[in-house]
Amino acid sequence: MESYPRRIELVQGVEVRPIERAERGLWDALMRRRHYLGFCGMAGETMRHVAVFQGRWLALVGWGAAALKCKVRDQWIGWFGALQWQRLPLVANNCRFLMLPEVPVPHLASRILALSCKRLSQDWQAQYGHPLYLVESFVDPRYFKGTCYRAAGWVFLGYTRGFGKHARSYIAHGNPKMVFVRHLRRDARQKLADPVRKLPLPREVKPMRVSEKHAEELINRLREIPDPRKARGIRHRKIAVLAMAICAILSNARSFAAIAEWAARCSQSMLRRLGCRYDKKTSKYIAPSEPTIRRLLQSVDAQAVDRALYGWLLTLGGSDSAVAVDGKTLRGARQKNGKGLHLLTAFLHQHGMVLAQHQVPTKSNEIPALRPLMDPLDVKGRVVTLDALHTHSQTAQYLVEDKGADYLFTVKDNQRLLKKDIQDLGMMDFPPSAPQHR
Repeated sequence: MESYPRRIELVQGVEVRPIERAERGLWDALMRRRHYLGFCGMAGETMRHVAVFQGRWLALVGWGAAALKCKVRDQWIGWFGALQWQRLPLVANNCRFLMLPEVPVPHLASRILALSCKRLSQDWQAQYGHPLYLVESFVDPRYFKGTCYRAAGWVFLGYTRGFGKHARSYIAHGNPKMVFVRHLRRDARQKLADPVRKLPLPREVKPMRVSEKHAEELINRLREIPDPRKARGIRHRKIAVLAMAICAILSNARSFAAIAEWAARCSQSMLRRLGCRYDKKTSKYIAPSEPTIRRLLQSVDAQAVDRALYGWLLTLGGSDSAVAVDGKTLRGARQKNGKGLHLLTAFLHQHGMVLAQHQVPTKSNEIPALRPLMDPLDVKGRVVTLDALHTHSQTAQYLVEDKGADYLFTVKDNQRLLKKDIQDLGMMDFPPSAPQHR
């Protein structure tokens, strides 16, 4: 990297991407050890990017929730109180940016910022289900001039008032920060300020009521899941954290922070039903925090959780609800070989509730994927409906003899003899409402 052509090659060849799950520990450790502010975590919805050149990490970029209050930003957008609170999730904050010290290459920082911003909204959409329109950053003028932000196309708006959030109030610290913003789309400012226009905001996390019976059933099923944590230092039971996360996800929570916020809003009776820890000092049940939820969900056996969840969802749907099985190719999803991702799904008819999903291998079809999908499900006494692709005697035998279920198949031209036999029966002579013809 000593010669000028080599530096040009590096700047042009650098790539920015979200970190993989296994890389989070390294990303956090580097940020904690090398960033001048240290690192304890990021608030709200977050995204961790890494800049890579030929497999080598060059920089780390951290994105989190936008600041709740910033006068110069809100005036520049044209926000008033209610609109600001509604549209704030469409803005992200560049809360950490770390260039690794062994890579002193001119123009590299602005290039990495530009590449990160270019893909940020798409990554946010994939992770949280909504895009971003604007990004912001606060630069301390005592240490930096914001040169790389200016070079990357960010706009300097002015200075903050020099206040910092402390608990539930704001305290003056006397160190105003420089405020920079950057559009992620050309019409971002106009759309954020338009009170009439409907924007793709995050889905609301809805409350959920769980009865004593259903809570007890969920906890009993979660008991069988092994706890991956070490016994020392555990404050919240595995069952309580998993039950809390499951209920929050069913209520549209789509991130660890959203799950923690849902848990914090639960009533004392709800916390008790889900088995949360009781604090004798405060005489209250305590909900698990975001780090506790995140650590357990990242390390627990996902397949064991799926099996427990599938069985519990069936109890919520009632004993008489039919189960439908259908396969779809996910739009926009691609595997490593470039082919589409095809899933076989089982869901409840009356409720539209997904019970289980199984990925169909690329060189196979839905027929052999049916058994792995249905094996964990207790469908005894229920009716299972399938399309014509699954109309085979082996499938019928599996559902009746192995699963104790009834079936309803669609018959088309792929079963010509069976279709002709049904036509020859004269179905008009067997009306469904006449029990004597069964």
